[in-house]
Amino acid sequence: MTKKVAVILSGCGVYDGAEIHESVITLLRLDQRGAQVQCFAPNIAQMHVINHLTGEEMPESRNVLTESARIARGNVEDVRELKAEQYDALLLPGGFGVAKNLSNFATAGSECSVQPDVLAAAQAFAAAGKPIGLICIAPALAVKIFGQGVVCTLGSAEDPAAEALQAMGGVHEECAVEDIIEDTQHKLVSTPAYMRAQSIAEAAAGINKLVDRVLELAHPH
Repeated sequence: MTKKVAVILSGCGVYDGAEIHESVITLLRLDQRGAQVQCFAPNIAQMHVINHLTGEEMPESRNVLTESARIARGNVEDVRELKAEQYDALLLPGGFGVAKNLSNFATAGSECSVQPDVLAAAQAFAAAGKPIGLICIAPALAVKIFGQGVVCTLGSAEDPAAEALQAMGGVHEECAVEDIIEDTQHKLVSTPAYMRAQSIAEAAAGINKLVDRVLELAHPH
């Protein structure tokens, strides 16, 4: 049977939304493996808008769901509509949108909270024992989703994000860019992607491995 996978996006663009390379690689690999995919995003305003050419903040407001539709070619739904019982696995690509829109990790660090609709959706997958794949900075949300003691990676243990993860009660494991870390107890798979990648090919190596493993862990209903 075809495995159904939900993908939560956080906007469009590495500095204020979902990392586009990571998102597209994830969606491509899922399609190559024959999965049925639906994208979701919260219907909220972005924390801010960044000019990706200059890195400077822009005096405008954008909606996370609307921006995510750019990557999903319009086929994206409000994350409030995401029902874990209708899917076999959940994936979150990275990008600063995870730390700015799906949570306030970028500003609050270890004191962060996750956007309520996103948290409810992810926790429903965790409670159902369905696999979750967290890419790049997304593992920063792992403790909020699974609780203390969850094992994951943000690449290097010396990264401030990894230190914040451990301060929240997570267990951080070093991971090369082409590898994955699996917490078998929680059915959580994570990979560093652009936390470590120097090229799109390097990012793809780990993401492809993560998608493959998540699909192996997923049981079609």
